[in-house]
Amino acid sequence: QVQLVESGGGLVQPGGSLNLSCVAPASIFRVDTLAWYRQAPGQHREFVANITPGGHVFTANPVKGRFTISRADADNTVFLLMNNLKLEDTAMYYCYASSAGWGQGTQVTVSF
Repeated sequence: QVQLVESGGGLVQPGGSLNLSCVAPASIFRVDTLAWYRQAPGQHREFVANITPGGHVFTANPVKGRFTISRADADNTVFLLMNNLKLEDTAMYYCYASSAGWGQGTQVTVSF
């Protein structure tokens, strides 16, 4: 049973922006670190960023300065704001929490 639900993916040109959302059950959102991962075709799934219940953030080097993770406690939602998107950001983006597993993913395609 999928408990994490992602949305916000789409097709965007290089240099554009997207804001991904992941909604989690309140019982998970309050106590678990929530993370974003991505997987490009033929590649391993890689870590993008995470945020703790206290709001501490860690962002992977390839996206640091372009991607920002945040959380809205009132909505049990974690966001991934992606600016200055590059062709190599094209991937399926997944939300993850250790107590919930993986969401179904949302596709991000960066193309001319």
